[in-house]
Amino acid sequence: MNIIIAGDGEVGFHLAQLLSDGTQNITIVDPQEDLLKRIEDHSDLLTIVGDSTSPSVLRQARVKDADLLISVLHDERTNIITAALGKKLGAKRTIARIDNPEYLLDDSRTMLKEMGVDTLVCPERIASKEIVKLLDQPAATEFFEFSDGKLILFLIKLEANAKVVGQSLDQIARENKNLDFRAIAIHRNSKTIIPRGNDVFQVDDMAYVISKPEAIDRLLELAGKVKTPVHSVMIVGGGRIGRKTAAFLENDKHVKIIEQDRERCGFLSDMLRKTMIINGDARSFELLEEEGISQMDAFLALTEDSETNILTCLMARRYGVKRTIALVENIDYIDISQRIGIDTIINKKLTTASYIVRFTLGEGVMSSKCLIGVDADALEFTAKTGSKVTKKPIRELDFPKNAIIGGIVRGTQSFIAMGSFQIQEGDHVVVFTMPEAIKSVTRLFS
Repeated sequence: MNIIIAGDGEVGFHLAQLLSDGTQNITIVDPQEDLLKRIEDHSDLLTIVGDSTSPSVLRQARVKDADLLISVLHDERTNIITAALGKKLGAKRTIARIDNPEYLLDDSRTMLKEMGVDTLVCPERIASKEIVKLLDQPAATEFFEFSDGKLILFLIKLEANAKVVGQSLDQIARENKNLDFRAIAIHRNSKTIIPRGNDVFQVDDMAYVISKPEAIDRLLELAGKVKTPVHSVMIVGGGRIGRKTAAFLENDKHVKIIEQDRERCGFLSDMLRKTMIINGDARSFELLEEEGISQMDAFLALTEDSETNILTCLMARRYGVKRTIALVENIDYIDISQRIGIDTIINKKLTTASYIVRFTLGEGVMSSKCLIGVDADALEFTAKTGSKVTKKPIRELDFPKNAIIGGIVRGTQSFIAMGSFQIQEGDHVVVFTMPEAIKSVTRLFS
């Protein structure tokens, strides 16, 4: 697949890294010569210095041969122009990053589609929706729905009170018949393990589990988790993600935003009708105490500064807040943030990549989730007619060792993958896979 990524910094490069699995021909167009030099020194990616709204630059990138043109610059107008020009010059499909939610309205989508912009992606909106879903599942560190919620991916941190700690997967299966969930990965000491029957859960393991909706309560019981409803939320940072998250939450929950910029506070007051806006520095213990931090059910640190978000979440934990979520854009900080006690990490690059990656994997991939803090993906495939996965039961498939089938959706029914299960044509199959196995897994479903 020939892919052109137009960016103006880290987002475009990170997306290129995620897509670089040896099967894609990727060209990065970026105005920053220094950045592209660093990319060339550390990868085999083709780079072009220039303005992506220039027809000559797009021609130099061989846009007429592009299967996909992705424009993720910080300026949405540039992205729209790049996608529209690219389509006119021959790109088969175009994706543009936007910030203005007005463009997501049906009339605007239709107009942009006519201009040549096939798909719109709004990182802040995607991140905000993910935060809202996580607050609805307060025991999960990460959460994603496949096939409209017929199968659900949970990331759960196992603490000392978890009933499964010290038990192997085989032992758990013997003692709990007909479990409607299964562990598909364990993240331990910065390493990811695809578990087998004799693997034993340990304290502080991050367990990725595929579950049927009706099994969630039992899953949480074994993991030692208690569902605590969220009624009051404090948000630090009134930027795009903070504002959008408050807009999603304010009709159902008591929401406060702490924002340091006075002018932005005025803007937030005009945009949000039921949210309390507080002008101040959330790093102040005195301010947090005055605003009732100890009575909050959830604390969301969503400023543009990763260090501030990590620090304020740790402060919130000190005051007894049970649910903390931090926006951490520096990927190097993600693992340590999870280790020191922050419940959930949100990263715009990864949430955006989750949305975009599926467009690069062919028609058989229905949805994808780039997992935070782990170099792995959860993908939802459709089994094609005559594909290898439909020929034999799961245990007899030549499935890559660094990938595992978690569950299957057939019509209105969902199933947890067992060795004797026979996948059929048209089934939706959830697979956890490391990057190096994606190509092999995709072939099995083609």
